[in-house]
Amino acid sequence: MNETLDLAHLRTLLAVVDEGSFSRAAEQVHRTQSAVSMQIKRLEETVGKDLFQRIGRRSELTREGTALTDYARRILRLHDEALTAIARPDIAGAVRLGVPDDYMSGFLPEALSEFAETYPHVEVELRCETSGKISKAHEAGEIDIGLVTIAMVSQQCRLVRREPVIWATSGRHVVHERDPVPLAVFETGCIFRKWAGDMLDEAGRAFRIAYSSESLAGLVTAVEAGLAVTLLPKSSMPPGFRELTPDEGFPRLPVVDIGLIPPRADAGGAVHALADHISEHVTRDITS
Repeated sequence: MNETLDLAHLRTLLAVVDEGSFSRAAEQVHRTQSAVSMQIKRLEETVGKDLFQRIGRRSELTREGTALTDYARRILRLHDEALTAIARPDIAGAVRLGVPDDYMSGFLPEALSEFAETYPHVEVELRCETSGKISKAHEAGEIDIGLVTIAMVSQQCRLVRREPVIWATSGRHVVHERDPVPLAVFETGCIFRKWAGDMLDEAGRAFRIAYSSESLAGLVTAVEAGLAVTLLPKSSMPPGFRELTPDEGFPRLPVVDIGLIPPRADAGGAVHALADHISEHVTRDITS
């Protein structure tokens, strides 16, 4: 076999799969939609198989496309690890990262796992608190970088992710049908708590704060027991929960902008490496 898989074409394939459409993939890889389609076509010519099939108005992976996607992830992971290991072999040290635990339970673990594989000699110390406390800890020099809700802090942040906030309830209970609806929310000052009150007031839906907690675990416990409804970033919704819709009396919530409080210029190489890694690996707009 004389054919060779093009790494750029493999990255485009993963962008299409992860983003769910050719148009959003085009934005991610900074190409036109026609260029993305052409790269997928050339990849299909290389392997001699169709990678996507049309089902109604949607494009879905074929069996061969699914298999190649798995190989593509492994190939690109090894490729990127090899380049990093050779180019920056000596990075070591400790990094203090502040992050709200609802983000820690959602999109961040995969990025941290990849970072640990690339930089095995870097120790990451996690500090899970609210965005406001993370902001103050950064100002006090107690943490090196922070991942926060931008609306909750005063520092200049690097926008790294946008995603919907949803109403979430237990899939086994009907607590959302109560009047007033009981809410489990983060403590006073959290933007999600403000959005809950503002949106329900605007919709004319009566509510009461039934449970308040600084930790996601406290909110999840109340919702799992069928005692309340909560608000979460969509990627943080636990198994067994379901999203509530406007048809059920829960209006659409705003999008949350998630930002990185960057390291100081004189921070060590390990700190800058983690900041860059987070920016590169969690950057995504899943609101469209």
